[in-house]
Amino acid sequence: MSATASQGEEAQVRGLVERWAGAIRAKDVEGVLSQYGRDIVSFDLAPPLATVGADAVRKSLTAWFPTFRGPVGYDVRDLAVMAGSDLAFCRSLNRITGTRTDGTETDVWVRMTLCCRKIGDSWKIVHEHASVPFYMDGSFKAAVDLTP
Repeated sequence: MSATASQGEEAQVRGLVERWAGAIRAKDVEGVLSQYGRDIVSFDLAPPLATVGADAVRKSLTAWFPTFRGPVGYDVRDLAVMAGSDLAFCRSLNRITGTRTDGTETDVWVRMTLCCRKIGDSWKIVHEHASVPFYMDGSFKAAVDLTP
């Protein structure tokens, strides 16, 4: 693949990530799902260990979005994209902010990896992995206090 073609694919994948993040900000379940492949596998922050398929992800998002008053703050930082002709992966540090329905403020940085596949003429997210590190002092406490 030529450098120009690779740059074109990278730009398309970056557009996919921006549409996905924008739909999260808007708490638009169907908008988020439209960025995923039908057989999405999500290793998300919330249980279970794996969420498989669009219907399961829909259920997860439908439960999560209403826990925020108003929009979800969702920023993608340091996005790196490596794209070929039909497969790509992205890594970034993403910040989730917002006011929960109980009045508490959320402000957490998450490590994100997205695996994307070109299906037909459009890129779709087929795997996502969100994580936070944990302290290795034996407490196994999530290190949600870290910032870039």
